[in-house]
Amino acid sequence: MVIIVLGLLVGLVGPRLFGRVGQSKQAAARAQIELLGAALDQYRLDVGVYPNTSQGLDSLQRNPNVPNWNGPYLKKAVPKDPWGNQYKYRCCPGQNGEYDLWSEGADGAPGGEGENADITSWDSGQK
Repeated sequence: MVIIVLGLLVGLVGPRLFGRVGQSKQAAARAQIELLGAALDQYRLDVGVYPNTSQGLDSLQRNPNVPNWNGPYLKKAVPKDPWGNQYKYRCCPGQNGEYDLWSEGADGAPGGEGENADITSWDSGQK
């Protein structure tokens, strides 16, 4: 009887908890994109331009041989997104602003819904 009750509780509560985990990862990705955006803005203030696509986000940690670089602009290495993938970066210009910064979500592929949805700088109030 106890096992049946526990099984019912897990069946009812489990899906809600797993949904929260996905939402938490999406919130973490939004926060990381915001912090990376602030670091990119500081880089631009010092150097005069955002790092180009080939220089990428690594230029926030290591000088890509540009004058006036005053980094590192992050305390730690450029983080991976909450699903373990590299953030995507395109600049100068991006397709949606001065630069584009995004995660492709849990599936690591463009588009998607729910936890698989892309988290982007242009949809989260950046720039």
